[in-house]
Amino acid sequence: MNRAMLWAGVSWLAGSMSGMALAADGDYPIRPVPFTSVEVRPGFWLPRMQTNQTVTVPYCFQRCEDTGRITNFIAAAERDPDGFEGIFFNDSDVFKIVEGAAYSLALHPDPQLDQYLDTLIAKFAAAQEADGYLFTAKTSGSSGPYGQSPRWTGLDHSHELYNVGHLYEAAVAHYQATGKRSLLDIAIKNADLVARVFGPGPEQRKDVPGHQQIEMGLVRLYRVTGEPKYLDLAQFFVDMRGRRDLRESIYGPYSQDHAPITEQTEAVGHAVRGGYFYAGVADVAALTGDATYIQAIDRIWQDVIDTKLYLIGSVGQHGAGEGYAGPYQLTNLRAYNETCAAIALAFWNHRMFLLHGDSKYADVLERILYNGFLPGVSLSGDRFFYPNPLKCDLKFRFNHGDLQRSPWFDCSCCPSNVVRFMPSIPGYVYAERENELYVNLFLASRATLELNGQRVRVVQQTDYPWTGSVGIRVEPEQPTRFALKVRIPAWVRGQVLPSDLYRYVDDTPAPWTLTVNGSPVEATLHNGYAVVDRTWEAGDQVQLELAMPIRRVLSNERVEPNRGRVAFERGPLVYCVEGADHDGRVLDLWIPDATAWTPEHREDLLGGVTVLTGEGQAVARTEDGSIESSPATVTMIPYFAWCHRGENEMMVWMPRSPDLAEPAPLPTIASTSTPSASHVWRHDDVSALNDQGEPQDSSDHGLPRFTWWDRIGTKEWVQYDFAEPAEVSGVEVYWFDDTGRGRCRIPQAWNLLYRDGDAWKPVPVDGDLPVAKDRYNRVEFSPLVTDGLRIEAHLQPEFSAGILEWRVLPAVR
Repeated sequence: MNRAMLWAGVSWLAGSMSGMALAADGDYPIRPVPFTSVEVRPGFWLPRMQTNQTVTVPYCFQRCEDTGRITNFIAAAERDPDGFEGIFFNDSDVFKIVEGAAYSLALHPDPQLDQYLDTLIAKFAAAQEADGYLFTAKTSGSSGPYGQSPRWTGLDHSHELYNVGHLYEAAVAHYQATGKRSLLDIAIKNADLVARVFGPGPEQRKDVPGHQQIEMGLVRLYRVTGEPKYLDLAQFFVDMRGRRDLRESIYGPYSQDHAPITEQTEAVGHAVRGGYFYAGVADVAALTGDATYIQAIDRIWQDVIDTKLYLIGSVGQHGAGEGYAGPYQLTNLRAYNETCAAIALAFWNHRMFLLHGDSKYADVLERILYNGFLPGVSLSGDRFFYPNPLKCDLKFRFNHGDLQRSPWFDCSCCPSNVVRFMPSIPGYVYAERENELYVNLFLASRATLELNGQRVRVVQQTDYPWTGSVGIRVEPEQPTRFALKVRIPAWVRGQVLPSDLYRYVDDTPAPWTLTVNGSPVEATLHNGYAVVDRTWEAGDQVQLELAMPIRRVLSNERVEPNRGRVAFERGPLVYCVEGADHDGRVLDLWIPDATAWTPEHREDLLGGVTVLTGEGQAVARTEDGSIESSPATVTMIPYFAWCHRGENEMMVWMPRSPDLAEPAPLPTIASTSTPSASHVWRHDDVSALNDQGEPQDSSDHGLPRFTWWDRIGTKEWVQYDFAEPAEVSGVEVYWFDDTGRGRCRIPQAWNLLYRDGDAWKPVPVDGDLPVAKDRYNRVEFSPLVTDGLRIEAHLQPEFSAGILEWRVLPAVR
């Protein structure tokens, strides 16, 4: 069988396809070495992959059991509307975890897991309708979205086709791992239905999925079956996007459905949808040979690299629907950087490399792996980040959700994506083209492949990314000539990205050397690869030495949040400062340009990391309100390892001068008080009352907030229990009001009470208390001594209310 047929989605699986038809003549010019042909050995990645196999896979299956994702298939089989639980696209999580479990089986046979998958697949088969339709939310007759509507209704958001795209990928992975057709037959039956319903024929639907993914899944089915209609359908879905002339309606930029792909010039819309789509376009381009597709994704890729990629190698901003907010809109505190977006971007960049053979795509892929993807899963393998911000301020919990990794999510696309992506990483290490062998990633491993008809084993020894020493032993069965192409990373060559989005302060290329059997070689550097073309014999030893300077990184000035700030890299790793190493606070730090840094590897920290230490500065407020700066020892850790030691302040982009550092506010009566309330909405936080944040206006959604939602038109209260009795003479209250966006309004009226012993008494004031938006409502009164204050708010009929900040004014003598 043609080895090209083994290529499939996120991973290139090897195996016997007895009786299967041949795939297309055309394909990617460069062929990845399947991950099943790459044995990962002790080093950075092995323990992470072992944790994925032994912890993450069973953990995620259990969470699917606990949350009804798996019993939803039983509900569908029994047509039980009350048995369906959760979100309408939860089927996809189960399919992705099955895919990851199949990869695990391919590498490490596990009879118990194999049997569990058999049981699970039987449930899928029972849920599938006679004609192949499979969507548990609809087949069960659930009362939620899309449960009662006709098939293929609301494709812009229904995820019907997205779900089954993941089914196809899981089916191919399972078939190739086990040789069993049980899941593959389910996928084929469904794909045949989709191919009958959608297409260019006069009776077929001219529509596309709102959330792309099925394109990659169809290509995988095509590769494993050789059935042309699956490739034709993938191309149809690619071609139909943005076709106003052929469809009743289009979905717009959010779904990359605003123009035909061949006319698109920039990355827009939802970042995960876009990444999956561009990867699917690359697959179709490779298999059809259509250069206009390649030209389109080349343009869009460069747009991302030029203006939209975060330093960690991910994409997406809050306020942009989990997507692209526009050129240079790279905020840090409100960065979204969904873990799924990093994975989708990795799929796309790997395919771009396979099309073009340029190391710039592998450079971005490496940046994603270490900095964009890896933070999304804890070292323990059972906690996950959905968004990945580049700054964490404990006052701004609302901006980025949980400030620690979560055990699960209502929408758990990220954990299930981690499960399937982690074991596929070895498939990104090596690739081949005719008589060329590419080494793209530095990972302790042993690979077996064929070049020039000869079986060749390649053994890589390295503790990268901690050092730049990489040993590569070449062991052909017979002496054979080929070109070994070893990537010299962009960070070595003095380049952050192939654009001016970021630059190193000192972009001098770092020293690197390449030897063969101990003798230096003058390797030609071509497209970022050191090329050694020779006749190789068993036991030939290549040694690559890459210097790892600590690089200071600056942003393009058009990235406003990073002006006057600097980030740090060493090797492929982006670094950050975290509160756990600085008595809980890092936002008060700034880094003089002359700061010298010392790397130190610490096996006792965060599973073993190299930290960077240097002498920075910290700012602090004095009693008179002025700000002073003093020396402070600064410790930086790899960004991927942050937030394993509790909720922390964190920062990637650090001030270069004291004016951008954020001194801690001085303690006040309010800030040292314990707040409480009659009711707190589950997404809000009563600590927002006294976090000393400064609202821009009453509808400021960038600050943490307290609300009484979902209490409507009631009488509610908040109170401060002082740390100790104090003499006070006033308060200032900044009301929350989201007119035009939600149902919180300033209250109808409010009262202020103070505690006298066990009783709450009205504070003597003249007239009604002020109720106004977009300012502090100040109330002054004669000084009194108390250990607590309470606000009673009378909410407007039909509305709730909230508070952004509540200050207490001490009496002044």
